[in-house]
Amino acid sequence: MTGLSLVISDVDGPLVTPDKQLTDAAVRAVRLLREKEIDFTISSSRPPVGLRMLIEPLSLKLPMGAFSGGAIVGPNLELLEEHLVPEPVARRGADLLGAFGVDVWVFTTDNWFIRDPAGDFVTRERQSIQAEPTVVADFDAHFRHASKIVGSSKNFASLAECEAAMREALGGQASIARSQPYYLDVTPPSLDKGTFVDALSKRRTVPRSAIAVLGDMENDLAMFRKAGLSIAMGNANLEVKRQANYVTASNADDGFALAIERYILDHPSTETTA
Repeated sequence: MTGLSLVISDVDGPLVTPDKQLTDAAVRAVRLLREKEIDFTISSSRPPVGLRMLIEPLSLKLPMGAFSGGAIVGPNLELLEEHLVPEPVARRGADLLGAFGVDVWVFTTDNWFIRDPAGDFVTRERQSIQAEPTVVADFDAHFRHASKIVGSSKNFASLAECEAAMREALGGQASIARSQPYYLDVTPPSLDKGTFVDALSKRRTVPRSAIAVLGDMENDLAMFRKAGLSIAMGNANLEVKRQANYVTASNADDGFALAIERYILDHPSTETTA
């Protein structure tokens, strides 16, 4: 693929392995992009602190998307843009999640609040974002500062039912998407990973046709629709793969690095697998 000047990748699923590690191959792939004068940055549902682990090894210099586009931060994690979930919507979202028996978390720009330290996937999230949660008795004092409400559950079918109920109840009052099969996110309205692509396109004066994106979940489809080239991971579901220009290997098999080599840097062995 020629004519690309910027690559934006999701983090969990494409860029890091299933156990949340950044491989040497991924680091080399980003370095190769820069050698070809192609910029690189990330867009994630993670909070800003969850991006810190990637900044130094990937030498990230551009703005990064946090909270699925709800916030934009610089390479020192300084806030460039911040948007919040409206307080009544945050409260309603948490109530709906609770009604489905889903573990509820509240993220602000600089904190992660939970009620149950033994709740589903708390340990996994701690490992992912390399930050400790703050345990509270209730979330009342934090809803007015909420950047993201998360429902976490091992019952994927129940979480899917909850997602449908949330969309019906909250309508256009919030962005609602699964960032992982086990996470349902409520983020600020009218903002998503696609709006981050738009924002970076304007900030860098880069046409969207010159931007490539990598993702694996439904919340990445907003990026796919805005970018000139989209690449789905092998670990993505069928619908995400269907909407991508190319499909690479899974994140367990260095699919990110393979995608950079085959579809971004025009390796001679390029194979089209749309």
